[in-house]
Amino acid sequence: MSGNSVTLIGNLVEDPELRFTPSGVPMARLRFAVNRRWRDQSGEWQEETSFFGGTVWREQAEAIAESLEKGTRVIVVGSLEQRSWETPEGEKRSVVEVRIDEVGPSLRWATASVTKTTRGGGDFQRSSNTPPPGPVARDDYGPDEAPF
Repeated sequence: MSGNSVTLIGNLVEDPELRFTPSGVPMARLRFAVNRRWRDQSGEWQEETSFFGGTVWREQAEAIAESLEKGTRVIVVGSLEQRSWETPEGEKRSVVEVRIDEVGPSLRWATASVTKTTRGGGDFQRSSNTPPPGPVARDDYGPDEAPF
């Protein structure tokens, strides 16, 4: 991981969205809210919410889609990336997203049951009869396979 490392704790604002690239690589999009609460100088509680999105790939994407749902408190570790584009009307837009390395449920106000997935021959063992895609490096997706 580069020097741009971030750990965020928040709640999923929607169920993880699982998709597959044209070559069959699984990816999941996560959206979550991070709350910050503090007392101001007068002693009154203040609260601010920031919303983040991010993408997770391969076996972890499938595990997240099977395990987490809207409202789940999660711990997200990754790095921040800024993505810019121009709308068809010529307006410049940009967004900061999390390039997710790890996701786990927060156990501050919950419990979890962990089931380890098995690996055989280097591939993730799925419960369906669909063969897993070949190994693909994190950034090895084509222009038509951009994450969302």
